Amino acid sequence: QAQQQRNLDNIVSQQPRISGGKKSKKEFSASSELEVKNTSPMSEQDSGILDVEDEDEEEEVPGAQDLVDFSPVYRCLHIYSVLGARDTFESYYRKQRRKQARLVLQPPSNMHETLDGYRKYFNQIVGFFVVEDHILHTTQGLVNRAYIDELWEMALSKTIAALRTHSSYCSDPSLVLDLKNLIVLFADTLQGYGFPVNQLFDMLLEIQDQYSETLLKKWAGVFRNILDSDNYSPIPVSNEEVYKKIVGLFPFQDAELEKQPFPKKFPFSEFVPKVYGQIKEFIYACLKFSEDLHLSSTEVDDMIRKSTNLLLTRTLSNCLQNVIKRKNVGLTELVQIIINTTHLEKSCRFLEEFITNITNVLPETVHTTKLYGTTTFKDARHAAEEEIYTNLNQKIDQFLQLADYDWMAPEPGSRASDYLVDLIGFLRSTFAVFTHLP
Repeated sequence: QAQQQRNLDNIVSQQPRISGGKKSKKEFSASSELEVKNTSPMSEQDSGILDVEDEDEEEEVPGAQDLVDFSPVYRCLHIYSVLGARDTFESYYRKQRRKQARLVLQPPSNMHETLDGYRKYFNQIVGFFVVEDHILHTTQGLVNRAYIDELWEMALSKTIAALRTHSSYCSDPSLVLDLKNLIVLFADTLQGYGFPVNQLFDMLLEIQDQYSETLLKKWAGVFRNILDSDNYSPIPVSNEEVYKKIVGLFPFQDAELEKQPFPKKFPFSEFVPKVYGQIKEFIYACLKFSEDLHLSSTEVDDMIRKSTNLLLTRTLSNCLQNVIKRKNVGLTELVQIIINTTHLEKSCRFLEEFITNITNVLPETVHTTKLYGTTTFKDARHAAEEEIYTNLNQKIDQFLQLADYDWMAPEPGSRASDYLVDLIGFLRSTFAVFTHLP
């Protein structure tokens, strides 16, 4: 029911409500992931969530009293009351239920491996408190609010400790995301019964840092593959269609290039549009986590910008530096890397706009984090320039070490030595490559 309520809220916030049409229960059950059979819905006296349902629906959603037989409890309470020993039964009942709560709150050891492990754990806890809530409302004083609140306090601290431990083992970002949705659902359900759940949302912000880390690890692999498979030569375009496709993937405008006839070449190589596209994918992945966390748009924006800065300055930066420092990297590759990073740096303002569009927070706002990740591209360029310098010097040294040249000319000839001719030939072809440099 909490899930249905959330789906309804999302529908309401995304589009104007179709006149008088509530979704039918059958449609809901298709979209609901939470197995109703494992969670007892709330007692009818406290139906905060039940208002979602249509009153005239013929099939009733089963309540706690339909799924659990409470008669033994009522019978005992009646017998003890008649015998005048009601207090004895009350303390016995509470003691037994405390023990039961401790059992329910023990997480299974392999809970972190699948989403079902977490779901089962949450269902047990929800079930326990739904039953206590029903007892609270159907018996006079067998349990009271203070006793339930005390149990909830214990449950909350134990659940949060268990989640902290288990979620830290998780390295798959999509599982962390599913877990987040499950925790939000768990919190919403118990909030419907009047339990305070703020601590769960606070803990989700911790899990979020860990989610960011798993994303960064995943994207490090993505960037490595892109850089390793690149051919480091400008992208050739044979027709308008290909040209439009690449401009659609990467924000590039050049009036000069547009005027040129086909076939023509973009100045950058394949990795530019690919890396740019992956940065946008990463931003979407960050946004997914922040949904339903009751955060303001500035907080969401801030979070996304911080994570994106880390992606640029840590993950992408390391990948670029590794490519530049590779043993077999040639001068043409280095020149292409310098050109590529120049274009990626220029595209950062489009990434700023992209973030602004999805969070609706203007980057001029006082509190927003700037995308300072552009330094990544500057650093990569400096590193590539250093490498070019070192490579050139090494090559010239190698020329001097070659034994093929006759270093002892008997008398001055009319032409330069073979050594100089070759060296100048080499430098000429090398500097031809440099003409593309900004």
